[in-house]
Amino acid sequence: MTTQATMLTRKDRGRITDRGFWLLCLIAGVTVLAILAAILVSTLRQSWPALSEAGANGFLTSKVWDPNNELFGTLAFLYGTIVVSIIAVIFAVPISIGIALFLTELAHRRVKGTIVTVIDLLAAVPSVVFGLWGVFIFGPAMVPVYDWLHDVLGGIPILGALFGDVAAKSFMTAGLILAIMIVPIITSITREVFDTVPEADKQAAWALGATRWEMIRGAVFPHSFGGIVGAVMLGLGRALGETIAVALLIGSAIQITPNLFAPGYSIPAVIVDQFGESGGKATAALIGMGVVLFILTVVINLLAEVVVRRAEIRMRGARA
Repeated sequence: MTTQATMLTRKDRGRITDRGFWLLCLIAGVTVLAILAAILVSTLRQSWPALSEAGANGFLTSKVWDPNNELFGTLAFLYGTIVVSIIAVIFAVPISIGIALFLTELAHRRVKGTIVTVIDLLAAVPSVVFGLWGVFIFGPAMVPVYDWLHDVLGGIPILGALFGDVAAKSFMTAGLILAIMIVPIITSITREVFDTVPEADKQAAWALGATRWEMIRGAVFPHSFGGIVGAVMLGLGRALGETIAVALLIGSAIQITPNLFAPGYSIPAVIVDQFGESGGKATAALIGMGVVLFILTVVINLLAEVVVRRAEIRMRGARA
């Protein structure tokens, strides 16, 4: 009887502990959502004078930014933010996946440790250091490359619009620096995801006579697709919100142009450049741009969640 009573007591304690842990996790999740909702509500309230002046439609669709005349159009800044982020992702994702594959499938243990340490250190470098390096070294060094691309591709109808007249501070320069900054984030997460691929799946591919690339394509990538998408979304979120490096490198020109070598502007850059000297409705408009960036980030992450869920459903169907 004593033994049975002791066992029941342990079960009761375990249930209470599990229940308490579940409740703690629930409170933490609800708290995060409440904080996000409070941030959204407070920023919307502070930005309402500018939003009501321009109207939600005009605030997002107008490219005229003239605080002196109370004209607040954010389309040019939104365009610049999206362009530099896309450039960063296009360059960073293949490099990051390649590094992660090398570390998990090819690298020797000693080499792997050294590279992982270097990548982690690169992630710890402050963004202002990347920005200053881009201003004084990287940007001027890339001008001859931009000139060469302009000379080679400038005469082609569509590509000529993308690779037009060259400026050291441009969408391309800011995007490339952002790519360097997000490579450690995407690489670290992707490497951890690749390490979770079951060894049995790899051995099965080898047993069927697959080459190394066929094994990676058939066993590693399908199993890791959701994690790769998550890593890319984290890197994209860093690129969308990066401030100092982009402000130093994008050129601070309010314009919408297909020319990737032209100067531009982004939402985080204009906020950091003008917030300290703004007042009244101009400050409200800058806060409103922060709200736009917040909503854009949430929408992108929701779309990524949809992509991951559909991929998981396809994988389950294929396995069944």
